[in-house]
Amino acid sequence: MRKIANILLNLDRRIIFLLIAAAVLVPLLRPFNLPGISISQPVKGVYDKIESLAPGDVLFISMDFDPTAKPELYPMGISILRHAFSKDLRVICMTLWAPGVGMAEEVMSKVAREYHKEYGKDYAFLGWMPGQLTVIIGLGQDLKKTFPKDFYGNKTDRLQIFENINSLRDIDYMVDLAAGDPGIETWYLYGKEKYGFELGGGCTAVIAPGLYPFLQTGQINGLIGGMRGAAEYETLLNRKDKATVGMDVLSTTHFLIIGLVILSNIFYLITRKGKTVR
Repeated sequence: MRKIANILLNLDRRIIFLLIAAAVLVPLLRPFNLPGISISQPVKGVYDKIESLAPGDVLFISMDFDPTAKPELYPMGISILRHAFSKDLRVICMTLWAPGVGMAEEVMSKVAREYHKEYGKDYAFLGWMPGQLTVIIGLGQDLKKTFPKDFYGNKTDRLQIFENINSLRDIDYMVDLAAGDPGIETWYLYGKEKYGFELGGGCTAVIAPGLYPFLQTGQINGLIGGMRGAAEYETLLNRKDKATVGMDVLSTTHFLIIGLVILSNIFYLITRKGKTVR
């Protein structure tokens, strides 16, 4: 037994790398859909607010992230848009991050096609404009002057979706999906605080703890945190997708690492058994 333990303790690290690779690839190729994703109240806060909106109400989304945060925030955007379009809400989207324009446009177009929504009537994409803080303040004062044209060059005052929507005061709910600054705090300070709309958010797992004070004081009504939060939202929609698969990957790799640590300690104790400690 001690001989076997010595062999395993000196296992070529490349074999461990292959085991980790398998733990990542297998769930991606054949999702397990592991059970046990419970719904947290912060995620349910965003879901319940969108669920309470009536057909024709306006949901404003700002996708403030870049490709580095795609694994966590892209699935949130997909799920929120699916929820909104399934309820026939009007959706206006933009981004404060220039590197995020392509992804934001991709998410909007993809889900809109899925639900056969008409551009300019059911949804619109404003794109990006430099200025960040001044952009938010401008949207609160006059949306159509701040964005006289949308991302595709259409005049916003001629698009049906913007009828009776002159500023942020006229929207029914806003969700900011953020990977940093500018993000949820910025939209709260320069948007909600000044213009009175209700605000929810989604963010990467690493910045979620810093946003809980906003949640606890009611400054935001809900928060989708990281891939786990995105998987919870998919569960609420009863439509498991990329975030749920991502949780499968995290679970299998964590189980493997924990198992290897436990086995390594057991094998170490076996090799030390009977040896005199000096």
